[in-house]
Amino acid sequence: MFVWLASYPKSGNTLTRSLLAAYFFSKDGIFDFQQLKNIKQFPKTQLFLKNGVDIKNEKEVIKNYIKVQETINKKKDVQFLKTHSYLFNTENNPFTNLENSLGAIYIVRDPRNVVLSYANHNSKSQEESAEDLIKGRSLGEDNQDQVNVYPGTWAGNYNSWKSFKSVNKYLLVKYEDIIKDKEKSFYEILKFIYYLKKVDFNLDKKKLQNVIDSTNFERMQELEKINGFDESMQDKMSGEKIKFFNQGKKRNWKNSLDENIKNQIEKTFKKEMLELSYLK
Repeated sequence: MFVWLASYPKSGNTLTRSLLAAYFFSKDGIFDFQQLKNIKQFPKTQLFLKNGVDIKNEKEVIKNYIKVQETINKKKDVQFLKTHSYLFNTENNPFTNLENSLGAIYIVRDPRNVVLSYANHNSKSQEESAEDLIKGRSLGEDNQDQVNVYPGTWAGNYNSWKSFKSVNKYLLVKYEDIIKDKEKSFYEILKFIYYLKKVDFNLDKKKLQNVIDSTNFERMQELEKINGFDESMQDKMSGEKIKFFNQGKKRNWKNSLDENIKNQIEKTFKKEMLELSYLK
C-alpha cells in the first residue's frame, strides 16, 4: 500500500518529499537528493514500460493506472507516491482506488504564489501560467521520463483529493504552514502516516531535528549548485537549467504579481481561497 503525496505543481511537494525521504530513507536524518529516488513519481514512463504498456497510447496508459499501481504494491512495505494529477475517473478508469491507496497527504499553496513559481520553473509569463491554473493543461510532453500528467485546474486538483476525507485517510498540509513552522507541520505529517500504518508513533527526536536542519532553503540551494537537481527544467531559449530552488520566501505575490492576474486568480478561485483562508 502507498501514501499519496499529491499537489498542484509548484506547491511544496518537493519540500514535503525531502522531509519524508530524509526521515525514512537515511540513518541519521541528514537530507541528500539521492534519497528522493525512494519516492516514485506517478505516472512515470518507466513504470508503464515495465508492464508492457504502449506509452504513446494515452487511453492505454490511463487504462493501466490500476494495474501499474498493483505492481508497485507487490512490495509489502508502505511506500510513498508523488503525483501532480487530479483524482479523475475517465471511462470507468480511475486514477487510483482504496485497494491500492493507504491514504493521501495533499499539499496546497496560495495560487497567487503558485503562478509566480510555475512561471519561473517553466520559462513562462505570468499570463501563461495563470491560464494553466485556470484552464488546466497536461504536463509531460517536454519530459521524456514521464507520460502525460493531468493536474487539471488549481481548484479542481485541490477539490478532487478531498474524496479521501470520507474514509479518514486525508491530511491537508498548507505550504505556508511548513514554511512558518517546519517542525510542527512535519510532526503532524509523521503522526498521520503512523496512524495510517496502524502502528505506535515513536518519534526519533534527534533524527527529526537533523531532518529540519538539513532541509533549510539555503542548504537545498547549495546542494543544487554542487550536484544539480534532476527535476529542474531547461530554459526554452538558452537551454540552460533553471534553478529549482530559486527564491524561496523572498518572492511573494504581494510584490511580484501583476495586479490584473492577481484579481483574475482571486475571482476564479474565490471559493477555495476563502476555504483555505487565503482570502478573508
